[in-house]
Order: sequence, then C-alpha cells, then structure tokens
Amino acid sequence: MRLFVAVYPPRPAVDDLAAQVARLRIGAASAAGTNVRLADPAHAHLTLAFLGDVEESRLVDVESALGLAAETYRNGRGGALRLRLSGGGSFGRGRFTVLWVDVRGDTDGLATLARLIRIGLRRARLPYDEKPFRAHLTIARPGDRIDRAEILADREALHDYAGPEWTADELVLVRSHPGPEPTYDRLAAWPI
Repeated sequence: MRLFVAVYPPRPAVDDLAAQVARLRIGAASAAGTNVRLADPAHAHLTLAFLGDVEESRLVDVESALGLAAETYRNGRGGALRLRLSGGGSFGRGRFTVLWVDVRGDTDGLATLARLIRIGLRRARLPYDEKPFRAHLTIARPGDRIDRAEILADREALHDYAGPEWTADELVLVRSHPGPEPTYDRLAAWPI
C-alpha cells in the first residue's frame, strides 16, 4: 500500500487558497479546458514524509513509529503549530513543473515534527523518501501544458499571497490510490 504522512489545513485556509488559484493564469487555463492538473482542494495537505509502497503487514510498525514521533514532539516541544499558506514558487522545468504555495509561521516546529517522523521510520527500517523536507502545498502540476512565462507570472503573483493563519494539531497517516483521479484514505491520526 502507498503511504504518506501529512498535516491538513482547515477548510477556510483551503478555500482561501482555492480562490487565489482561480485568479492565477493556471486557474484561467483550467477554466478554459487546459489540463494543468490542479490539485483537488479536498485533498490539500502538507506532506511530512512520503513512504511509498509499504507491505500491509508493516502497517502496525508505521503506526507505532508515527505514534512515537507525535508523542516525542508533544513531550519535547508540544503544542499545535500556527501556520499560514503564503507565498509560493515552482519546482522542476518543462513537463515536470510543479507550482506550489509556501508555508509560513511555525515552520521550525513543522520541520522538527518531520525530522522526528523520519527518525522513527528509519529506526523501524521502513522506507521513506529521503529528500530534504521543504514545507509546501502543491497547487498544480502544469508541466509544459502552458507557457513557462505564464507559470513564472503565477509564481510572482503568489509572492503577495497570504492566506489566513490556522492551527495544525494532528498528524495523519494516509493511504493514496494513484491514478487519473487519485483517492486518499485516512488510516490513523495522532495529536501533536
């Protein structure tokens, strides 16, 4: 099963971001029928760790590692994280271009939580993507379906974006089912 660990922004933050995306060039391109692969707001999340494919028999180990990471975070630092979706940028080039919104606020706390999760996964000898953690929320994967100048203009427009502040107070283990219309199952959650 394909797993990742996430923090989910609340509906008001997601709705505010969706309104901003609609005003961007990728929003206009999507409304005109271009498949810029906008992220579904219903699934908007901040990925703290991507495990990829994990044997179902190891699910108890994953849950144990995440529970311990959440407990360690609460006992060592504790408290919900005050965050805001604000600013943005892009990764990749050409057909691999991804447009994202940045995360501001208690990003040190978020990075600490991500580090504790990865330590737990490593100790349990579970797989995870070892790319450095970069707090962000993907908003589109336009690739080369629209002109690079349009993407750059959207990236600039995102610099001025500042969504409402919100509180992240739980860590969620999610199973994803990739495909043309991916689905996500919430498997477990822990308070942070």
